[in-house]
This record gives sequence, structure tokens and C-alpha cells, in this order.
Amino acid sequence: MRRKFQSGQALVLVLLSLSVVLTLVLFILSRSITDISVSSNQGDSIRAFSAAEAGVEQALVVGSSSSPNNPIGDAGAKYTATVTNFAEGLTEFVYPFLLSSGDSGTVWFLGHDTNGNRTSAGAFTGNQMKICWGTGVASAASPAIEVSIYYETTPNDPTTILIARAAVDPFSGRNPANNFSAPTILGCTIAGKTYTFQKTFTFSGLGSDFSPAVNTAGLMLARVRMFYNASPQDFGVTTAGSGILPSQAKEIDSSGVAGGSNRRIVVYQSWADFPFAMNTIVSPGGITK
Repeated sequence: MRRKFQSGQALVLVLLSLSVVLTLVLFILSRSITDISVSSNQGDSIRAFSAAEAGVEQALVVGSSSSPNNPIGDAGAKYTATVTNFAEGLTEFVYPFLLSSGDSGTVWFLGHDTNGNRTSAGAFTGNQMKICWGTGVASAASPAIEVSIYYETTPNDPTTILIARAAVDPFSGRNPANNFSAPTILGCTIAGKTYTFQKTFTFSGLGSDFSPAVNTAGLMLARVRMFYNASPQDFGVTTAGSGILPSQAKEIDSSGVAGGSNRRIVVYQSWADFPFAMNTIVSPGGITK
């Protein structure tokens, strides 16, 4: 009996040992399969992102959308890139880039053709533009804005370009000492985004914010510059009731696919602007930077 009992114990120990070994083997196999799957997904993700980048590069070269599912070499990756005119035909948009203090963004009143040349076709013909910016209570960290309007006194004559300027600061600790005016603080929503400060700029006529008044028949662009902001911020523009906007940039939306991974890149190709040297302010006291 004692011998049979010992044999039974040995069998149990062997089975337990086999169970432990089997568990370890299954665990190692599971980890190996998971690692292989993760590595494969990471590889697909990289290839998909590279394909999306290739779509952007192709769109920048040809300037138009590409046919769907363009293959990339023999890597099994494909891309689809769509090129559209950003904000064209709309009355409002959010500027697509963040501006640090001293940076500026351009709002176009003139349209552009497929070659990027300025054209009066589809140009803005209104007399007002509202800009919304900033969030929270007005403080020393709140951005002020300067709006410079570039216009021709004689339409289609680039030798007659003038610049009119207006500046607005929501923080009472700086204005009116800096000669900036105060904005309206009622809240403002542009394209689904909410801001705290707003200012409606009237270009000419009764209530104009510019002196001398702007020739609206020769409107070219507005340059919006931010000051004092502690962190980069954007701004919103609306022309509701005063006409629609032309294209503000080319928007390239490129999607890459590889295996089970999808990646998307959206970039904006801005229209050629005036050189920085032209960013001057015309005032009764002379011309200053």
C-alpha cells in the first residue's frame, strides 16, 4: 500500500510540474504573439503615416486632388489626397494657425486663381469684418490685436497701395495708455469656437474705424497681429451681412492606409503674401514700422 501511495504522489507532482511548464509555455507564446502583433501594427502605422505624407507632397506638386488609393511602392500602403479652397464662399472661419505675441495672420479680400495669382473674381466686396479672439477674463496675459488693411486707392494699380491701421486691447491696465481702443466683451462664436473678445471693424463711411477711410473698392487683405499673449492663440473672422470671403489658403487633406492602420494629415498652403518690409503703418505723423 505504501508503495502505491508513493507512486500516486509522484504522479500528482509530475502532473503539477507539467501544468506549471505548460502555463509558462502558453504565457511565453501569448507574449510573443502579442509582441509580433504590436510590431506589425506599429509598422503599418508608420507606413500609413508615410503614405499620408506622400499624398501631401504630391498635392503640393500638382496642386490638385489625387485619385483614391494611390499605391506607395511595394509596401502595401496607399494614400488619398483632397485639395480644397479653405473658407472660400463662407462668411466665417477660424484662422488655422496659432499666433504667438508679435505673429500675424492674413485674411484675404482678393481671390486667387489656380496658379496662385491674385484676382478680383470672387473678391470680398463688403464694408465690415468682425474679429473674435481670446478667452477668459481680460488680464495682462490677454492678447491685443492690430489690424492692418492693405488696399489700393486705384483698383488694379499696385503702385497705389496704402495701409490703414486699427488696434484693440481688452486689458484696461494697458489701454488707453498704449493708444489701443477697447473691444466689445460679450462673447463670440465663430465656426463652433467660442471667444471672449470681439470687435467689428468698419472700413469706410459713418463709424469707420480707420482714418483716412479705406477704399473698399480696392481691398486686398487684412493682416491681424497679436500682442501681449502669454501663449499662442488663434482668432476667428466673420463677415456676416457684409459679403462672402474668397479662398484663404489651399487645404490639403491626405489619408494613408497600410494594413489595418489609417493615418490622416491636414495641412494649409498659404497664398503668397507681401514681403515683411511692406508691413508699415501709414499715419499723419509719417511712416513707421
